[in-house]
Amino acid sequence: MITVMGDVFGNKGKIVAIKTSGTSAVMPGPEGNLKSELNSLIEKYHYNNSIRLEENKRGVTIHILDDVLFPSGSADLTTNSEVVLHRLATLLKELPNDIRVEGHTDDVPINTKSFPSNWHLSVARALNTAYDLIKTEGLKPDKVSIVGYSEYKPIASNDTPEGRALNRRVDIVIIKK
Repeated sequence: MITVMGDVFGNKGKIVAIKTSGTSAVMPGPEGNLKSELNSLIEKYHYNNSIRLEENKRGVTIHILDDVLFPSGSADLTTNSEVVLHRLATLLKELPNDIRVEGHTDDVPINTKSFPSNWHLSVARALNTAYDLIKTEGLKPDKVSIVGYSEYKPIASNDTPEGRALNRRVDIVIIKK
């Protein structure tokens, strides 16, 4: 079964089990358990309130809340965000999997010269994050794609400031093969 799952994830011969909620799935990792390595990185750098992990049928998703990457209403990466992306990229660039960078916003409308809508902002954030991972961190461009979801894929209610803060994020999805 492990060999078959390794073939599914495009990682023949190097299989890593990831435990989630009492179940396990197989995902390639550079040197051991990918989810464990990501959790260790999150704990080591005290990102517990800003980065969350989720595993589902698409793969492993790294939810990065916007306060880590961007100032409010902006798609310009901060100096701190470049440090965070560098730390994540050390694990990501070792994987054979495709990486999808997804931009998300809350449902508060934006209408500026740079961003006439939340669609524009979500795509710009995904693009700038992906471009940094490619140009600065060396991820292979043919493995990276971007998507902008605007406000239409929330992970929390937009009825509270806390919920809106969770919805303003960039997701880095390690796609299962």
